[in-house]
Parts: sequence; structure tokens; C-alpha cells
Amino acid sequence: MEEQLVAFLSHLEREYRYSENTIAAYRNDLSQFLEFVESHSGSKLTTWSAVTADSVETYLTYMKHKEHPYASSTIARKVAAIKSFFNYLTAQGIVEENPTLDIDSPKVKKRLPQTLSFAEVERLLEAPMGNNSPKNLRDLTLLNILYETGMRVTEVVSIQIDDLSPDRTMLSSPTRQGEAREIPLEENTTALLKEYLAEGRPQLAKDKVEKALFLNHRGEKLTRQGLWLIIKGYARQAGLNTEVTPHTLRHSFAVHRLSKGSKLEDIQRLLGHANISTTQIYTQMETSEELTEATTAA
Repeated sequence: MEEQLVAFLSHLEREYRYSENTIAAYRNDLSQFLEFVESHSGSKLTTWSAVTADSVETYLTYMKHKEHPYASSTIARKVAAIKSFFNYLTAQGIVEENPTLDIDSPKVKKRLPQTLSFAEVERLLEAPMGNNSPKNLRDLTLLNILYETGMRVTEVVSIQIDDLSPDRTMLSSPTRQGEAREIPLEENTTALLKEYLAEGRPQLAKDKVEKALFLNHRGEKLTRQGLWLIIKGYARQAGLNTEVTPHTLRHSFAVHRLSKGSKLEDIQRLLGHANISTTQIYTQMETSEELTEATTAA
């Protein structure tokens, strides 16, 4: 059974290019499900065909009514993982009947993404301006690229020097579907990038072989966790009361571009969304008074 689970996770990584964190979440959710059905089956399961619709329903009931029930969003995610797994097993001919076909996921109220106002973004981007140390040059460039491009955290830490155009006005980033998308950079960010490459990165680099654009203090590729800590630190320094993550900047990028009149299709392309329905959520977001005033003045 473990063999089929590993094959499924490899399938997700290969076909859908899911991140390590997403793959780990699938493994965790499916392992918990397997542990539960094994403990309630009365005997050791040897094949996924032994898992019935009743088994899945019992697990769903357990998640809703255990001592510390899971949130509806968590249950929905776990059910989605189980459904996806059994769809795969059915398609592969490993199970004849899919036990999840009639299983309904709990209804989850879709929360709108959290964004920053123009003024809050400006405060965040100004936070690293204290001096021209290699670290500050890196962080200033990093924050500007995050906000200006709307790139995902994994995409940003994966940028290689070779992904930049010779004049530093464009960078190339692959989508989750595998194609590269070209992302333009504004003049200010291009200037920051050139300064970082000339005066910041060379002092951080310990190995000429390392091609990652953004390096940590050890001269190695900046990690996702490292980037999160950088943003958290500057958000605190800027006096922002809301929790700021890389995705907060991604959402802010999309909403701010829409408020300035960008077409939804252009934002979809820049964000790397496969389906425009994913991008359309930003059209539902109300523009705050502060956002409107800033846009009018821009």
C-alpha cells in the first residue's frame, strides 16, 4: 500500500509540479487516513481495494466529532487528498471501484485574500533603506521584486542569475505547467537589481559556482523559510499590524494592478495562473478608501 502511495506522490510531482510542501501535505493527510482505517478495520489492510465508502464516511465523521474537531477547511483538504488518491488508483486499475465517488466535502466559505494598502506596501519597501550593506541591498531588491512581479515564494528563491535578461529589465520564471513566463521589471527595480548584483551579491557569495540570485549570509541559495523571516522582520520594523507573508505581497500585487486598470488576462499571465477563474477572485475584493485615494493620486 505504501508503494502505491509513493507512486501517487511521484505522479503529483511529475505531472503537476507540486511543491515539496504540497507533496508533504498530501503524504501526511493520506498517511493519517491509512492509519485510521487500519485501526478501525479489525485486521491489517493489505490492499487499497479493502477501503470502502463506509471507511471513508467513518473517517469523515471522526474528523468532525473528535475531541478537538478539525476546521472545515482542513477536513475539505483531507477529503480532497483522499478523493484525488482514489481517482489515481482507479485510473491505474489498482482498485475497481472508487469508494469516494459519493463522498461530499464540507462546505467551506471562501475567504478573500489578505492584502496591504499602497501606503502599507510603501512602508514595507522602505524598511531596508537604512544603509547599503550587502544584506540590505539584497532585501530591498527582494521585496521590490516580490511586490512588483507577484511571484510565489518558491519562484523567487529559485531565480538564477541566468534567468535575468542582459539589461536586467526582464526575468524568466517557469509556470507550474512548465512553460517559462517573461516578467518585466520597472526601472526602479532594475536599478536596485543592478546595484545588488554589483555591490551586494559579490560580498555575500562564497562560491562562484552558486548561480542563485538571492543568497543568505552563508553564500547559499536563500530558502523559503529565510525569505519568510526577512519579510516578517521588515513588516515588524515598518509597524504593520497585519501578518505579512510572501503571498500577502502576491495578492497585493494583483489587487493593486486591477485597481490601476490592468486587464485580468495580463494579471493571470504575470501570476502564472493556469485558469483565469483563479485570478477572478481579485475582482471580488472591495477597494478600501485608502487604496482608492492612492490610486487616484498615482
